[in-house]
Amino acid sequence: MATSIRLSRGGSKKRPYYKIVVTDSRSPRDGRFIERIGSFNPLLAKDDEKRVVLDVERAKHWVSVGAQPTDRVARFLDAAGIKERAARNNPKKGEPGQKAKDRAEDKAAKLAEAEEARKAAEEAANAPAEPAAEEPAAEAPAAEAPAAEEQAEG
Repeated sequence: MATSIRLSRGGSKKRPYYKIVVTDSRSPRDGRFIERIGSFNPLLAKDDEKRVVLDVERAKHWVSVGAQPTDRVARFLDAAGIKERAARNNPKKGEPGQKAKDRAEDKAAKLAEAEEARKAAEEAANAPAEPAAEEPAAEAPAAEAPAAEEQAEG
């Protein structure tokens, strides 16, 4: 018989409470079990000692005879020092999907176009004002230069 160490849900709606049980892997989640070896109350703070209560000796016994813990129970057993749990690594977990990537690219392209249009508008607004101010200044020294030359000659 394949045995499993898993959580069996109890408690009321939106107030979960779990029993850590050893059961036949074919039985339903909240159904018949072989032995209850602990409890888990997720509503308590993570540093509370009553959050996970586990009978360490019975857990060692069941692991030694081949009972397979679920991932959540394996975390509890690893914290208690009963069974090593290999850390999982899923580098693509936080990566957005293809549609989200496409939307981000479109948004970046629109922002770049808006920025270019804004810069072009600023340059267009500043460009006519600057040459108009420079032209009279450029003409005035040119008009004075010939007069200065005439005085030097005469």
